[in-house]
Amino acid sequence: MTSRASYDGGVTTKTALPPVYDRDAIAPLWQELAAVGVEPLTTPEQVDGLLEAGSGTALVIVNSVCGCAAGQARPGAMLALQHRVIPDRSATVFAGVDRDAVERAREYMTGYPPSSPSIGLFKDRKLVFMLQRTDLQQMNEQQVAAALQNAFEAHCTRTGPSIDPEQFSKIRPHRGCGSRIPLSSS
Repeated sequence: MTSRASYDGGVTTKTALPPVYDRDAIAPLWQELAAVGVEPLTTPEQVDGLLEAGSGTALVIVNSVCGCAAGQARPGAMLALQHRVIPDRSATVFAGVDRDAVERAREYMTGYPPSSPSIGLFKDRKLVFMLQRTDLQQMNEQQVAAALQNAFEAHCTRTGPSIDPEQFSKIRPHRGCGSRIPLSSS
């Protein structure tokens, strides 16, 4: 766990990093991913459980309040998961909220500097494809979806889509910048 150490009467204890953003305020920003079958991970142990599984594929989305997450990353990932081939599992961690889970996910994204948003595809516990913030800032949602779908074609075998097409057509992703999201009071 990435955490702060504190000294308490001769005993060093680890405490979780507090959220930067109000958890309730960002709820719509992960719920739209959950609506297409993406599992929210909030602890390092959940991240380990996903990425230490023996075999298969997993998509990990480092979610964010920033505009490129809203305009490209989340909508592009949601669209990509409607492809005919998708990862075995899909999950999201939220930067600035579930900070320890994000740090653990980034530990698995070796060879890339920390960035949010970012999207990594893992196969048999190895990172096989990555979109960093610098990539996402230069792409629209269709380009993000196409890049992910190409990676799915190369590495995944599960039949898609993640949800019924009619149900997907009713989802309207949040497109605004999250800069007005309130900070956490904790």
